[in-house]
Amino acid sequence: MSEFKSGFVSIIGRPNVGKSTLLNRLIGQKIAIISHKPQTTRNNVLGILSEEDYQIIFTDTPGIHAPNTKLGEFMVKSAKGAIGNADAVLFLVEPRDSVGKTEEKIMEDLRTKNIPVILVINKIDTIKKETLFSIISTYTEHFDFEAVIPISAKCRDGIDSLKEELLKHIQPGPMFYPDDMVTDQPERQVAAELIREKLLYALDKEIPHGVAIEIFAMREKKNIVEIEANIYCEKSSHKAIIIGKGGAMLKAVGSRAREDIERMLEKKVLLKLWVKVKDDWRNNNFLIKNFGFEQDS
Repeated sequence: MSEFKSGFVSIIGRPNVGKSTLLNRLIGQKIAIISHKPQTTRNNVLGILSEEDYQIIFTDTPGIHAPNTKLGEFMVKSAKGAIGNADAVLFLVEPRDSVGKTEEKIMEDLRTKNIPVILVINKIDTIKKETLFSIISTYTEHFDFEAVIPISAKCRDGIDSLKEELLKHIQPGPMFYPDDMVTDQPERQVAAELIREKLLYALDKEIPHGVAIEIFAMREKKNIVEIEANIYCEKSSHKAIIIGKGGAMLKAVGSRAREDIERMLEKKVLLKLWVKVKDDWRNNNFLIKNFGFEQDS
């Protein structure tokens, strides 16, 4: 039998390129929330892939962008911090024929690290195959990648090839986590993220970015898990939209979130939601930390 291998891999890129969808595909189940809105991921999310002869610990990171709030600064700092702790980096991009300024800055940062970088071109289902070569050439002119793997995380295309490539870059090592563990996120945190995901789908424009979830009670009674959570927003007008006419929006969000939480916990869930206003919380260090976004001192 071959020697057991293990390693840490960070997934980085600009917002909305499909990092969380890729993490979920690699692990084989939903670990990170997803939406079509940028900056969905706020914290680094750990996903653990365990097989008979290897274990890869992935870190899904917030999209690297030019922040305009203290929360945004935290997100970018978290993403960049994950690079230095990795054995390999997956640099995820969309199939465009030019390199954007954000991608140029990411590659500039990566040049300062002595870490193997694999270019992953996502969303290849959205382009003609004959255009792929020129896209690859454009990026390889800018950086010496260990490999280039075209994929469609949405369609599961190329995922096996990506895993095979990653196995070349992890070394013999121990199993860091139990083989039945797929994430280090506490159930309470995952439940909060699932509520936020439903809000991201339900709400338009700026409102979702100003929403934070606080689960202040989670208790099991017989065969039912009771969860009570506050949804914080930044304006009274946003609160009215989140609640909706006659409470319709809040009820719909709660119903969809409850279904996902029940699947996660494999138990019936009673979910109670309240909406509260915290003005400009994304620029308040105390509230940012209180909502689970730890700041370095």
